[in-house]
Amino acid sequence: MGGGGSALRVCADHRGGINWLSLSPDGQRLLTGSEDGTARLWSTADGQCCALLQGHESYVTFCHLEDEAAFTCSADHTIRRWDVLTGQCLQVYRGHTSIVNRILVANNQLFSSSYDRTARVWSVDEGQMCREFRGHRNCVLTLAYSAPWDLPGAPCMEEAVAGGLLVTGSTDGTAKVWQVASGCCHQTLRGHTGAVLCLVLDTPGHTAFTGSTDATIRAWDILSGEQLRVFREHQGSVICLEREGSGGFRAGPAADPPCSSSQLVNRLVYSGSADRTVKCWLADTGERVRTFTAHRRSVSTLKYHAGTSALQRRSK
Repeated sequence: MGGGGSALRVCADHRGGINWLSLSPDGQRLLTGSEDGTARLWSTADGQCCALLQGHESYVTFCHLEDEAAFTCSADHTIRRWDVLTGQCLQVYRGHTSIVNRILVANNQLFSSSYDRTARVWSVDEGQMCREFRGHRNCVLTLAYSAPWDLPGAPCMEEAVAGGLLVTGSTDGTAKVWQVASGCCHQTLRGHTGAVLCLVLDTPGHTAFTGSTDATIRAWDILSGEQLRVFREHQGSVICLEREGSGGFRAGPAADPPCSSSQLVNRLVYSGSADRTVKCWLADTGERVRTFTAHRRSVSTLKYHAGTSALQRRSK
């Protein structure tokens, strides 16, 4: 991680900073969302721009790419779905009243979080809001979803987890666990003394890991709401979290919202911080395994892939 490397492709048509990157499942396309209000699709084979996605009225905060559709959200309060072959906008999701921070797609549902203090779930095909999750006292930054088949089948829990659980993190210092089917708050995870910037799930273990401006990472049982352990060694805000096996690339102030159901390999969690380091932790004990030091500024991005961790620093 301290070594250099040469660029294989340069994608340089945007007229503003790039806030997020998303790679297609087959690895053939890259989606970028930009400060210039557009998103672009690129061929990973030759670095050429395949499609320009225009329509947002403000900067793109986040993007997500699938094989046949691309999703973007924006400071214009909307989310858009695009055809990856034609670049045509297929759907506009309207309802948020402030900046939309994050989106994720699972089970033909679209989940979103916003500065309007809510998270929402939408029907992907119909574009209609199905449920609003309201209860945070400040903006909702990050979110993750646990599908019902990843959760225990105990009779007392069947109704609560029938539609899966949504976990959200907020600048109010809490994370909340929501019942997707009912919209009810299942648990409020309290303990952080600063904003929750990032979170990842170990869904089969029904455990959430949250990172905060209070310089800690905390592990929680999302069913009981119990705080399991606290990871303390960072000297600055924990900006991004990654577990082995999760996906996504990001560039921005909060963490990627994975919805993968794969278990933690070797039970390791990685964290990137404003203290310019990345740390590797044993998820089950909170013990620090190693610290990576190479960056001169805050680490804002962390991606684990096949035994290699790729990091990105903040340029400001």
